[in-house]
Amino acid sequence: MYQRILNYMKKRSFFLFGARGTGKTTFLKEHFSSKHCLWIDLLDVNIEADFQKNPMLLSQRLKALNKVPEESNWVIIDEIQKVPNLLNIVHKEIEEKKFQFVLTGSSARKLKRGSADLLAGRAFQQYLFPLTFLELGNDFHLELILNWGSLPEVFFLEDDYKQDYLRTYVNTYLKEEIQVEQIVRKIAPFRSFLEIAAQCSGQIINYSNIAKDINSDSVSVKSYFEILEDTLIGNFLPSFHYSIRKRQRKNPKFYLFDTGVKKALEGKLTIPTVPKTYEFGILFEHFIINELFRLNTYLKLDWKFSYLRTKDDVEIDVIIERPGLPLALIEIKSTEKIDESSISSFKKIAQDFEHKESFVFSLDKDAKVINGITCLYWKDGFTEIGMIAHVAP
Repeated sequence: MYQRILNYMKKRSFFLFGARGTGKTTFLKEHFSSKHCLWIDLLDVNIEADFQKNPMLLSQRLKALNKVPEESNWVIIDEIQKVPNLLNIVHKEIEEKKFQFVLTGSSARKLKRGSADLLAGRAFQQYLFPLTFLELGNDFHLELILNWGSLPEVFFLEDDYKQDYLRTYVNTYLKEEIQVEQIVRKIAPFRSFLEIAAQCSGQIINYSNIAKDINSDSVSVKSYFEILEDTLIGNFLPSFHYSIRKRQRKNPKFYLFDTGVKKALEGKLTIPTVPKTYEFGILFEHFIINELFRLNTYLKLDWKFSYLRTKDDVEIDVIIERPGLPLALIEIKSTEKIDESSISSFKKIAQDFEHKESFVFSLDKDAKVINGITCLYWKDGFTEIGMIAHVAP
């Protein structure tokens, strides 16, 4: 069992969103083990059917609860998006201050489509992701993460079973998250899209080219990427510009939320990720960017991330807008030796920015400053930019 960074609301109702397999149920069973908790598991098809037929069953169940101390009066509804009509009852119960709720789900998409208001701020929103390097502690091994990702179940399986688990995961996602929830009408082009999205993960999205590859249209492809974001399977990384309006005109990048899931969708689980290869570099960049996304959410930093590519194809991997601090420009390198020649392009483009700090995150364990650019082992980089200053490793 790993200690999660998530600092949940101890005296307020909250949503807990996270992709399947990120450990939402395990987390809640650890922190809400009181016998006074009412647990409603909508993944159980019989329970789901009962509440679909009669949402008022929730009110009846709550009335039947014995009176208990207020701090123990928790109701947990697992996968609330399966019966979104329950939110109307939850809303009423929260206002009457009789119960506190934890509402889990792998997406707010169906809730929004069902005109649910997400309780109008009466329940906070929390998120759970695959395990971070901080949560793994001594169990963290970079090559293992790049090969298999960091969904919690991966760390309890032998390698052969890791492959089976990740294959099953992507198939289950297609079946349960997309087909059963009827998020898209035609599953075949979406299935083709997922493989291409994995291959293009980390690249600037070309909606037209992907549409041609899956025999669809750009509007549908854009909506498919939005589905992945809404179901927490990935994140957009927009193009940087000081003007938000101009920023939105340029196509973003998209990063799948887990390297193991990326490899599963690409059909590359049987191919080891070997250091000093192109594939290793791609997955290392994914790992760093996913850690930035996750820790930014957990620590409630409100940092904004983007990338920059010039007309000469010179690129800054990540630009971080940090409230109260200069811009952080980050180059990600999977090399074990950083020298002046390896960051010359980055230096050239970074010098055009004012009020910034420039960093290289790499596998080189010797910290150095080259032409004003701070080059650090990647773990130290997270501390130096101010992201984990208040979190013990």
